[in-house]
Amino acid sequence: MTSDPLHVPIRVLLVDDHALFRSGIRSLLQRHAQFEIVGEAGDGMEGVKRAGQLKPDVVLLDLHMPGLSGRDAAAMIAEESPASHVLMLTVSEDAEDLIETLRAGACGYLLKNIEAETLTAAISKAAAGESVISPQMMGKLVAGVRAEAPPKASAPAVVASELNKLSPREREILGFLARGQSNKEIARELDLADSTVKIHVQNILRKLNLTSRVQAAVFAVEQGIVQDPEA
Repeated sequence: MTSDPLHVPIRVLLVDDHALFRSGIRSLLQRHAQFEIVGEAGDGMEGVKRAGQLKPDVVLLDLHMPGLSGRDAAAMIAEESPASHVLMLTVSEDAEDLIETLRAGACGYLLKNIEAETLTAAISKAAAGESVISPQMMGKLVAGVRAEAPPKASAPAVVASELNKLSPREREILGFLARGQSNKEIARELDLADSTVKIHVQNILRKLNLTSRVQAAVFAVEQGIVQDPEA
């Protein structure tokens, strides 16, 4: 694939203790002109150092590595290199791992069994500052947050005021977001165009002063708006 001289590639740092896996990801991304592999690291501490030196747009970070864990590495990168977006790439389907890494500063959490096209799209979204969660993990995120933090009752007036900013349709779509459904799935459920759902989601985030659909889902579950994320 030829490069567009006007196109600035997304600079990616690979951090994984398996050299063969890094080689595979490197080969995959090098087939796309929009990505540039700026470096690699075989453990968490080296990943933190390389992130500080190279200032990548996106850090693809494994979770379970010898020495410094991916979660701790994510926290250090978020603090020391805030312009770099950390995207976890792991085999762990554990909800606690998911929640802890997001709280540590990762912008996304992907499973290693995803399709190549899903990975490249996720890296592009992460570089743009969007949150990215593997679809099969979204329900676990919502359920985990709900289990950890029961609905807040300390400031119902504040919550009511926030929700009153939403139209009835936006409240309905917020419920779908809390169940981890994509724009296409929501559009199919409500018989709307994908573009219409996208606009509603953007309005929800703006009105609630949130930055991602993941935050919107967490908000809905914490406030008890959705009682059963698997319903």
